[in-house]
Amino acid sequence: MDEPFAVILLHQAPDAVIFADTDGVIRVWNAAAAAMFGISADDAVGRDLNIIIPDQFQDAHWKGYDRALAAGDTKYRGQALPTRARRADGEEFYIEMTFAIVKDAAGTVIGALAHCRDITERFERDRQQRRRLRDLEAELQRLRGESSTP
Repeated sequence: MDEPFAVILLHQAPDAVIFADTDGVIRVWNAAAAAMFGISADDAVGRDLNIIIPDQFQDAHWKGYDRALAAGDTKYRGQALPTRARRADGEEFYIEMTFAIVKDAAGTVIGALAHCRDITERFERDRQQRRRLRDLEAELQRLRGESSTP
């Protein structure tokens, strides 16, 4: 084995794995990230995370990113968060992300790690189900109102 086992696992992981340093510059971008975002590792590594963050979310992202790095932890540890992301072609889509603040052996924060998966299909299906339920509840209320009218 020429590559360390951990590197092999990282690059063959089914979810997008992204590591950005304390400046938000991408340092690790696996094959799943390249496929999901349409950006090769050669084009992503060395650029900041704005390449995948929709413009309307960038300010909030950087405030949260800086706050988590300064605290050495994230309030979202252990949680999968749905959000929107941007592909290379500008298309926005829904992803679910988990985060970790990464520290070196001395305990110094060196960046943030994210695992991402595309949940667009599930998100749209859930949205349609919520709309359908809302419509059915409205129809039920309407029918109840008609039946109580003399």
